[in-house]
Amino acid sequence: MTSARTPLRRRRFLAGSAALAALALSRTGTSEAGARIPRAQRPLRLLVLGGPRFLGVHTAEYALARGHSLTFFNRGRTNAERLPQVERILGDRNGPLDGLAGREWDAVLDHSGYVPRQVRRAAELLAPRVRRYLFVSSVSVYPDFTVPRDEDSPVGRLEDETVEQVDGATYGPLKALCERAAQAVFGAERSTIIRPGLIVGPEDNTDRFTWWPARAARGGDFIAPGSPADRIQCIDARDLAAFMVRALERDISGTYNVVSPPGRFTMGELVNESVRAARQRARPAEPPMPVWLPAEFLAAQGVQPWSDLPVWLPATGDSTAFAATPVQRALAQGLAIRPLADTVRDTLRWHQGRPLAEREKLKAGIDAAREQAVLTAWRRRGAIAEG
Repeated sequence: MTSARTPLRRRRFLAGSAALAALALSRTGTSEAGARIPRAQRPLRLLVLGGPRFLGVHTAEYALARGHSLTFFNRGRTNAERLPQVERILGDRNGPLDGLAGREWDAVLDHSGYVPRQVRRAAELLAPRVRRYLFVSSVSVYPDFTVPRDEDSPVGRLEDETVEQVDGATYGPLKALCERAAQAVFGAERSTIIRPGLIVGPEDNTDRFTWWPARAARGGDFIAPGSPADRIQCIDARDLAAFMVRALERDISGTYNVVSPPGRFTMGELVNESVRAARQRARPAEPPMPVWLPAEFLAAQGVQPWSDLPVWLPATGDSTAFAATPVQRALAQGLAIRPLADTVRDTLRWHQGRPLAEREKLKAGIDAAREQAVLTAWRRRGAIAEG
């Protein structure tokens, strides 16, 4: 049976020389891998509510490559040196929004709204001078995943809608209220709601997806949870960024789940590609070797999905259909999903360039000593069975 804490853990995780490369990107219109990004037919003036961290970086890089002009509105505390060609307006969306007053943009992309008050204040100020409001929400708006949840499924609710404490229990319902706030001000025709699943790839400061290629790069036996056939869903931040920018270019309305199609990726593929990337790029002294452990055994050992073993959730209880979120609506509007191997490879490359302290102490994943204790218990169990 799924622990009652599982949905809280899931929501917490869903809730995470580059400057020169970004400058080159804006001038040449090429991606990190060298693929040329075509310029948009009509350049847009885009306001980004949030800063250059993870999704913000990839969104800005893609928009610049498409020929759009950008303005960041944020506190200027994170990666202030990144993307120096982007205009900055310093401000706190919990404080005065004076820096936005009197300005005009074609569209606003809000990836930093967590409570409806924040979204409502910004939307009301910008509505007279901005054509479209795109809000980055989350699939965590759905109260559970006992069945697949499409964009018309009911969303979670709070008994007290004035609550502003964001935690595992309130994150999803608050995002749903933020969606409602944006739509109340801009209307259905001028608002776009994006519900990503697990966002992954280079620059991910949560270390959830990063843990897998990083763990393989350390070498030796490591835990692989459940079965290689277990489905997973995620969205590379670069694919999400491209979908959002293109949606703004095409002036698309509506609500969209944005994640890899059900069945596209499996845990086995993630583990195998992590091992492949580690062997090619890290070349650990001891070859990485996954040891597949059944979900029941991991649960008996107290190993927690998401926190100890990110990305993976057993398909039971309220998480039965967590990796079955439908995305037909986004696919019909041009959502493109890159191969998982590309995401793994690029994430490991980025991880290897991080400061040593960040590489050695990841924010997600099971502790090394505890992992070995679990593997030892598994081997002991096998030895007893053979005896």
